[in-house]
This record gives sequence, C-alpha cells and structure tokens, in this order.
Amino acid sequence: MPPKATLLAALLALAATPAFAQGTPLAVSGTVEQIDASTITVKDATTGAAERFALAPNFLVLENKPATLADIKPNDFIASAAMRGTDGKLHSTELRIFPEALRGAGEGQRPMADASRTMTNATVTGAAIANGSNTITVKFPAGSSELVVDPGIPVTRIQPADRALLHPGSQVRIQGQRVATGATATRITLQ
Repeated sequence: MPPKATLLAALLALAATPAFAQGTPLAVSGTVEQIDASTITVKDATTGAAERFALAPNFLVLENKPATLADIKPNDFIASAAMRGTDGKLHSTELRIFPEALRGAGEGQRPMADASRTMTNATVTGAAIANGSNTITVKFPAGSSELVVDPGIPVTRIQPADRALLHPGSQVRIQGQRVATGATATRITLQ
C-alpha cells in the first residue's frame, strides 16, 4: 500500500477505534529527544522535563501545514480558539482545518482554561466576508455559532505525515493517555 494510503488507513482506524485504555488524557508539547520502534522521549516545552511515552500500535503522525481562509470550505471540520470581542462576537485567534478522518474529534464549543477564551470544534456551514473579516458559521451537536476570522489570524491544515519526519530535534505535540503504569502516545503532531 502506498505510504499516503497507509497513513490514511491508520488515521481512519484511529478515528474508528474506541479509547484503548482507561486513563487520563494527556497533551504535551516539546522537542523529540529520542525515538525508536516502540517509544518516544520528549522534552516538555513548559517544564523542561523529559518524558518517555510508549507508542500505541496504531499511533498517528500528523503535521500542521499553512493554509488560508480560501482553503476553508462548507462541510470542513475545523477547530478554532477564540476570544469574545468588544462587538460581542467570537473572534478566532487561530483556526485549524482537520482531515476528514478526525471529523467529530472534540466536537462542541466550550471554555478553555482561560475563561475568556473558547474552543470550538465544528462543521462549517457557511462563510461571508463582512468589514474585511471572514465570518464562518459552524454547527455542532449542541447548536451553532459564528466565528469572526480577522485578517492575519493563522490558519493551518492538519494532515497525515510520514513517521520518518519524527527525529531528535522535531517540535511535536503528543496526545494520548496516562495510566498508572505510564503514558502512551496515540497522536503525534509535528509543529
């Protein structure tokens, strides 16, 4: 199977597979210090501590690629961090276009750790340009929302990547599960 087809198959399998272990979700950003066939060691960007993660059998490697507002189409599944502006509307601070296989991941709208910010993972139902900004209408199971994407807001596309791109020095975000016996990476996103 060609490498891209293999990555897409892995992405689909991960999206369709229930959580493999009961534990606490984890998300760590940092620099790869070491990687082998079954583990990855990452130096946490916040704490500076190195942590070793087991690699899940079906772990997924993704990468962020620059995109533009023009790349956002109706029915795309997106994630947007946003802050409420003085106009009362949610203004995106960054926007990511997810691959189809991650449709539904984290779907909904909720406050972030900083209560003045929200995270919205939803399906695009329309877009319009108003006063130089793009207003995107999105829907999720509990309702719908409008997100104002002002000029200059970073837009990226998340897409499958080759595992060979992971090497010491790579900037990554590890997502997975932490259990009593250790931590397992299920998704690694190259930054």
